[in-house]
Amino acid sequence: MKVRVIVMYKSGVLDPQGRAILASLHQLGHKDITDVRAGKVVELTVPKMTKEKLERKVKELCEKLLVNGVIEDFRYEVAE
Repeated sequence: MKVRVIVMYKSGVLDPQGRAILASLHQLGHKDITDVRAGKVVELTVPKMTKEKLERKVKELCEKLLVNGVIEDFRYEVAE
């Protein structure tokens, strides 16, 4: 199974990379874009398991390694 974990800064947390991208887009003439939020995507390959077990595993991986829970949120998608 393929699991895609999407990690983004929490709402209200300054996103310097997003701001830099926004400034560059404006310099390229795309003034209609008003906000950019940058994050990261982590793709995992895991053995087939129940939805409940997968949810526990992804949550554990995110809490222990992939996500800084103070400033980041995550969600995940499964592609079997």
